[in-house]
Amino acid sequence: MALKGIAFNKKKGHILVSSIEHDCVLNAAKWLGKNGFEVDFLPVDKNGIVSPKICKKNNIYFHSDAAQSFGKIPVDISNVDLLTISSQKIYGPKGAAALFIKNGVKIEPLLHGGGQEKGLRSSTENVPAIVGFAKAAEIAISTMEKEKERLTRLRDKIIETLTKEIPNCYLNGHPVKRIYNNINVRFSFVEGEAILFMLNSHGIAVSTASACSSPKLEPSHVLSAMGLKQEEAHGSIRISLGRWTKESEVNYLLKVLPEVVKKLREISPYK
Repeated sequence: MALKGIAFNKKKGHILVSSIEHDCVLNAAKWLGKNGFEVDFLPVDKNGIVSPKICKKNNIYFHSDAAQSFGKIPVDISNVDLLTISSQKIYGPKGAAALFIKNGVKIEPLLHGGGQEKGLRSSTENVPAIVGFAKAAEIAISTMEKEKERLTRLRDKIIETLTKEIPNCYLNGHPVKRIYNNINVRFSFVEGEAILFMLNSHGIAVSTASACSSPKLEPSHVLSAMGLKQEEAHGSIRISLGRWTKESEVNYLLKVLPEVVKKLREISPYK
């Protein structure tokens, strides 16, 4: 809605998208590229970091997909033109989201009809989902600092233990500038998919990509954009922590995962 809304309002223009965006952003940009707009996908550094300063300097509208950060870190809207957040990412109902649009920024609606949502998204509002989203946001914000402290400690414990106890285990991304509930690590000489299936047999759920991309067998486009080789991206897994993650569960993971990696390396053809 944000990307296409701005594009349709301007009729033409140049769109810059970082190469590590979620598929909903990347595919919307690719579609616009096929329909008359100039689109470039910008590289990121090895930690996946981009600098938005170029936008302000050149009077470019800046949209931030804050779905993963809202409710986990303070979100400052003063330096963005548009910002998207999602209910399901903070334990709210699926099917609800919010788009912040700075005063003076105009977008073209994608849906036309009864004029709901100030004419920007016509259709009957899903009131239960909206109320649930508001309550989820209230809970997330009120517990944010407490959860940050708790999950940061668990995250750092996982990273420190895995990289110390498992040879050739590396953290993907910046060691500090990252969401505190997300860990992405890679293991040389072993496939992430194999780790995933073996952990699953022990009752542990991890993934090899984002939830929207996990069924795909190709390596994560985010890790590839960060400069990882194909075999490095294929050897990576994502470990996610949440509101109900217990330290006992983390300890169980740290007991099982080194054993799984060791067993897989013993039968791996890659040495």
